Amino acid sequence: MLRRVRKHRLRSVTIFPSLVTLLNGVCGFAAIAAAGSDKKAFALAGYLIVLAMIADMLDGRLARMSHNTSSFGGQLDSLCDVISFGVAPAFIMLRMLEYKLVALAELYPGGAAFLRRFIWLTAAAYIVCAVIRLARFNVENEQDESAHMSFMGLPSPAAAGVVISLIIFHQEALGEFATKDTLLYNVCDNIIVYALPFAALASAVLMVSRIRYPHVLNQYIRGKKPFAHFIKVLLLLGLIIWSRQTALVIMFCGFAATGFAKWLYHRILGPRFAIRRQLRAAELTE
Repeated sequence: MLRRVRKHRLRSVTIFPSLVTLLNGVCGFAAIAAAGSDKKAFALAGYLIVLAMIADMLDGRLARMSHNTSSFGGQLDSLCDVISFGVAPAFIMLRMLEYKLVALAELYPGGAAFLRRFIWLTAAAYIVCAVIRLARFNVENEQDESAHMSFMGLPSPAAAGVVISLIIFHQEALGEFATKDTLLYNVCDNIIVYALPFAALASAVLMVSRIRYPHVLNQYIRGKKPFAHFIKVLLLLGLIIWSRQTALVIMFCGFAATGFAKWLYHRILGPRFAIRRQLRAAELTE
């Protein structure tokens, strides 16, 4: 006897937060279109991803402020995140490196073919890990605001930020070196180009890891904070005014590396310090 499946109909949708979420997805699609149309538009595509990050940050905040959080909003947010922080950064990286491989193919045809396959597999691995990360977040996510103080694994916007910040820095900041110091430009150009696939691969692994990363907005910006936090914010704003490209690289790459460094520190050195504390406590009790 067939069991009747009860269908749950969606009866209401919160309009404004959902529109902001859709803006996230539209910015990701626009970034893909820009990167696919012109090789000079990679920086523009990167800034569109940054705009998608801002929309992603605002939609959940607006839904919680209006007390209209829902499963529909969470699922819609993750679907848009797949476009903006999964597919778009991988595609932009793939397109930029393809242009770099054209010159290499003339000198080393075999090496260029190997690098092209490696870059494609890296982009595919990044997308797969981003999808897994977002699917896991949907399963483990809780509606309670107190549960949103940290993330398990590198958040997908931060992983996308690692990739696009390097691309923006390469496209804009290195252009200034080209007119001043050709040797320095060539060195920095090669470092970023060859490091970009490995940075994307490392970000992909961190996304699906169990390393805990802090929720920056909830932990460091909301509520009353020590005066040292205010100084740090001023320094960050000064860095953005001085060079927004450098600031993006430091913020995103530093955030990803700091979480891994803390995990490595507690994993390796933490047990040693715990043993030393136990030995000292035993000596004091004797």
